[in-house]
Amino acid sequence: MQALRHALLVISGKWKLQIIVALLAGTRHFRGLERTVPGISTKVLAKELKDLEAHQFISRTVHPGPPVVVEYQVLPYAHSLDPVIEVLKAWGSQHQQRLEAKTAAPD
Repeated sequence: MQALRHALLVISGKWKLQIIVALLAGTRHFRGLERTVPGISTKVLAKELKDLEAHQFISRTVHPGPPVVVEYQVLPYAHSLDPVIEVLKAWGSQHQQRLEAKTAAPD
């Protein structure tokens, strides 16, 4: 149970996996991530990026300006989540179909 608790501590929440998936598609700037992850606030995105960097899923690179450009990219360790993400996608699709079938079924 301790291992599950630790895993959920690292990747739980509404945003972390969405940020990782966005970065798996390629390097992004902060504002690009904001657009890719709709509904996330600037403050929450900054906090989540710091957490993901602390857990060694992503790296942050600052290119001196003007203007200063900050880029984020996944580190190789982030790919250890690939099987988890695929299983979650499959389960999400299955669950959505189950709910839709239940809604469409006559009473």
